[in-house]
Amino acid sequence: MSTIFSKIAAGEIPCYKVAENEDYLAFLDIFPLVRGHVLVIPKIEVDYLFDLDKESYDGLMDFVREVALATGKVIPCKRVGVAVLGLEVPHAHVHLVPLNNESDIDFSRPKLQFTPEEFAATAKAIAEAM
Repeated sequence: MSTIFSKIAAGEIPCYKVAENEDYLAFLDIFPLVRGHVLVIPKIEVDYLFDLDKESYDGLMDFVREVALATGKVIPCKRVGVAVLGLEVPHAHVHLVPLNNESDIDFSRPKLQFTPEEFAATAKAIAEAM
């Protein structure tokens, strides 16, 4: 079953791409908790993060780290938080959320809205920091 994230990875659905390599893709969440909220996915379609084989999991986490470090350079924040929920899309993914307080990573709060230009500028800034 093809997920929305698989379609994004295949280029069938556009995204605000932050970073990409042969195996992984990072892009802005279009329903962000805060500015700079990034989703990082493996390009292979696996529902549950911990079902990835060890090599893929380790590669994903290395990629997550690179994206988080770049995000922290660009988005004013105290930390970049990491969350793995995996309930809304059946494709393994990691949320990177710039944090200034704990409520910044509360997924029950209303999502923010940005213009396409704001999304594009944020994605470009993080990509350039990579």
